[in-house]
Amino acid sequence: MAAVHSRAARAAGAKLAAGTSSTSDRAAETAERLGLDRAHATVDDLMADPSIDVVHVCTPNHTHAEFARAAIEAGKHVVCEKPLATDATDAAALAALAAERGVVAAVPFVYRFHPMVREARARVARGDAGELLSVDGRYLQDWLAAPSDDDWRVDAAAGGPSRAFADIGSHLVDLVEFVSGDRITRLCAQTRTVYAERARHDAITTEDLVAVLVELSGGAVGTLLVSQVAPGRKNGLTLELAGTRASVRFEQERPGRLWIGRVDSSEVVERDRARLAPDAARLALVPAGHPMGYQDAFNGFVADAYAAIGGAEPEGLPRFADGLRAVRVTEAVLASARLGTWTEVPE
Repeated sequence: MAAVHSRAARAAGAKLAAGTSSTSDRAAETAERLGLDRAHATVDDLMADPSIDVVHVCTPNHTHAEFARAAIEAGKHVVCEKPLATDATDAAALAALAAERGVVAAVPFVYRFHPMVREARARVARGDAGELLSVDGRYLQDWLAAPSDDDWRVDAAAGGPSRAFADIGSHLVDLVEFVSGDRITRLCAQTRTVYAERARHDAITTEDLVAVLVELSGGAVGTLLVSQVAPGRKNGLTLELAGTRASVRFEQERPGRLWIGRVDSSEVVERDRARLAPDAARLALVPAGHPMGYQDAFNGFVADAYAAIGGAEPEGLPRFADGLRAVRVTEAVLASARLGTWTEVPE
């Protein structure tokens, strides 16, 4: 993720002043690989560097809260990978601290920055779909599909109590609420750990997949399916909202189009900035017919975060309050699965 962040920072005009890592040797290697001006031996050294205005936290999940807090207390703006923290208490404290210190604090829910996601949001907001009735969301991957597949994220000590949902389900929840304009008010979840043992880890407690029933504040109901063990699905993030007039469907692996479904006809809307809502058009940086993808969306997110640092108020920038929201939904999912009941999602 540090490589993705560094490309986005450069695209936004940043000078990559310094970085650090778990050891001084790894910090030096990372600085050379990413083209940073210099490496710091420790996080404390980096936070004390007066040349640094904004810190990007791209470390394992259990360190996010500590490092984000250190950045804010050092008076620096911060972009922190999700999950913002591994529990809602820490996440709420970070959101409050960022507000108190007046720094820009953002979380990369970058799928918001696909132009066609903004177009879907605009169409729903202006009533094209009518009253929302149902939501069908999926985020399917296969990079942990075999028991030989392993990663630090499967370890709750490093990744936190949730894996699949905190890692990718949080993106799906953010899209549901961002596009629909409604909050998930309560949910009923079931989780499953398919492989309790992997190549380098055993006694694994974090989930491989999650199925969730949700109710939204506007009355719609829906289903969310999240899996990191779905063979053949590399990054299958899809969202379909059905209303009384039309359905709207976005597929992340085909990000340049929307499917609009109606009773008498359906259509595919291509990304063409001349025909998009203003907030979608501003993110469509290349001519129609030329592909845009994940890095472009990430670049848009970082550009908006930096614009906010400069005093702008970019539409839809995901801040620490949104990171807190994702942690609260994740905790509700884990509680529901543990108790076997419907669970309210706190505001």
